[in-house]
Amino acid sequence: MLKSNKTIVIVVLAVQSIVFMCFLAQLRSSYSPQEQKPAQVHILILSSWRSGSSFTGQLFSQHPDVFYLMEPAWHVWTAMYQNRAKTLQMAARDLIRSVFLCDMSVFDAYMSTRRNKSDLFQWETSRALCSPPACDLFQRNHIISKTACKTLCSRYPFSKVEEACKTYSHTVLKEVRFFDLTVLYPLLTDPSLNLKIIHLVRDPRAVFHSREKTVAALMRDSNIVVGPQKNQGESGPYNVMQEICKSHIRIYTEGSQALPSFLKGRYMLVRYEDIVNDPLAKAEQLYKFAELHFTPKLQVWVYNITHGKGLGMQAFDISSRDAVNVSQAWRKNLPFQKIEKLQNVCKDAMDLLGYRLLMSKEEQKDTALNLLFTQGPPPGDTGS
Repeated sequence: MLKSNKTIVIVVLAVQSIVFMCFLAQLRSSYSPQEQKPAQVHILILSSWRSGSSFTGQLFSQHPDVFYLMEPAWHVWTAMYQNRAKTLQMAARDLIRSVFLCDMSVFDAYMSTRRNKSDLFQWETSRALCSPPACDLFQRNHIISKTACKTLCSRYPFSKVEEACKTYSHTVLKEVRFFDLTVLYPLLTDPSLNLKIIHLVRDPRAVFHSREKTVAALMRDSNIVVGPQKNQGESGPYNVMQEICKSHIRIYTEGSQALPSFLKGRYMLVRYEDIVNDPLAKAEQLYKFAELHFTPKLQVWVYNITHGKGLGMQAFDISSRDAVNVSQAWRKNLPFQKIEKLQNVCKDAMDLLGYRLLMSKEEQKDTALNLLFTQGPPPGDTGS
């Protein structure tokens, strides 16, 4: 019976997706390029786990013009965890479209109807859900920590999420559960959306090192990515990284090299290392791409959050830290044998995205050796 119910759910989602695609085709057929884009700007940060995406998300979340949600598709994967990643991409895509349009009834399929705002995954990382109208205890232009928000703003009804979303000029979503860009093409050609893609990547060796410290927290997601069998034993982490690296190749290639006309100027590749090496310049570039003003207050916050003494050890932790040292910690702690094995798995992605391969333990320890290729894909390539 359980297996039968799961089959029914998958069939229903497939039918919904077909109906959605037909609806978009109708919209596109009646849509003229001369028509104005929607007033609201929609930004999707595409990344993978442990790649600096929580921090990058906060660059947008703390902006007073942004409604931000962190990984809303977590609810899709949690409700349908026995399926594989490719199967769930369409359901995740349909969910984020609804969220971009501030239609939060989409969560009815994945959450209890009797829910509060605090039932939303990592809701406290959204400044918009910690300020009016979602919470009356802070102001919109405040820099709000998730600890303070979680303590003071948790008991508001879920309806406040939709109410808040409708009051912002920009909606930004951060996702780690898409493995190619083509599944998002319908959203990029949807006339009701004004969507731009920020593709955030990080040195796979740093990602691997960070994942080693959060194995338990990532277990279910890793099982969905490669299947429980391939996620076992010593080879499990490398199998997951191989899929992640392949996905970055696909997304970058689909977003910039084989460029459809509707993606021109709407795709941006960003390396996390470039952000931490020059956070103010890179934040300004990200804001410009998103059509946002980099306020003096935010400039001070970005500087302080990247020049602290913290080590950034916890998952989803975006407290003040020495961002450069944290991003390079793997060079001190990751055994060279693992580095070699990972480089073998992710070599194509590293070559494409501009990460230098290490040939010896001596190179690993030589912190003066720059591992970023400036002649590689421009870290801020907009595909234009």
